[in-house]
Amino acid sequence: MALKLRLLPSLQLTTSLPTFSFSQPRSLTFRALRLHPNTITSPSSPTRLMIRAARTESKAATLGSRAPQFQLPEPLTGKVWSLEDFEAYPALLVMFICNHCPFVKHLKKDIVKLANFYMERGLAVVAISSNSVATHPQDGPKFMAEEAKLFSYPFPYLYDESQDVARDFGAVCTPEFLLYKKDGRRPFELVYHGQFDDSRPSNNVPVTGRDLSLAIDRVLSGQPVPSEQKASVGCSIKWHP
Repeated sequence: MALKLRLLPSLQLTTSLPTFSFSQPRSLTFRALRLHPNTITSPSSPTRLMIRAARTESKAATLGSRAPQFQLPEPLTGKVWSLEDFEAYPALLVMFICNHCPFVKHLKKDIVKLANFYMERGLAVVAISSNSVATHPQDGPKFMAEEAKLFSYPFPYLYDESQDVARDFGAVCTPEFLLYKKDGRRPFELVYHGQFDDSRPSNNVPVTGRDLSLAIDRVLSGQPVPSEQKASVGCSIKWHP
């Protein structure tokens, strides 16, 4: 009896990613990877798997604007932090991050290194997660505490359950970096709202923290920070449904 073999259609992986120019900040929407509606095809045609991904850029912010007030809990310790806790520092770095975002994971260890380096030189640092646990439970308080312990975060990692703080800061993506300076008793004023550096999860550019560290160096040395700043790129903040 003859044995007949039938070859199945080949599986092709097509990735459609947008091309970006950072000369003008703009807002994009991050969508979860999904199958293209035409994934299932007839046996006579090749099976195609379409993966679509988009990235979100931080929005342009008004340099010189004041840091908004906040009161947020730190899941690791249970302490509630506010802007007043950082009043004694000459500069404050506010970072919007989360647990699951690949853009944050790509930079996480280097964010910790940068924070350790500059906190020893007088910089105050705070991280905030504003993602909805309804859609992303892995970004909830319990897992935030585990993350902070696992990566030895030297800064408080705060939970913005209402997402009001993210809106007050104008944050739209993770990671997002806002650097404020303080002159004496004057309020914290925004001097930098841009990227960590040019590195992205798949562009093979080494992580250096160059853009953010140059801004911090200037602030701590009393020099002006250039107003031309590249937007931070990452996942969109996951707003409540």
